[in-house]
Amino acid sequence: MAELDFKPRGVCSKNIHIDVEDGIIQEVTFTGGCDGNLKAISKLVQGKTVDEIAELLEGNTCGPRFTSCADQMVQGLKQAL
Repeated sequence: MAELDFKPRGVCSKNIHIDVEDGIIQEVTFTGGCDGNLKAISKLVQGKTVDEIAELLEGNTCGPRFTSCADQMVQGLKQAL
């Protein structure tokens, strides 16, 4: 199992805690950011593969920002592999 505390850049969340085992997302929790939306993202990605979620969410932006919490989560998931 790979556990990682990822420090996102360019978004409101301050930390993304990631647990991945054999390429499958076990748990993702966000500190800061849009609480309800990020709790929903955490539930939706659990049990999915990192590749599946990366294909779906990588490059997602938030308003005028070049990134989003979902995009930053993908960057953290890739590091956790």
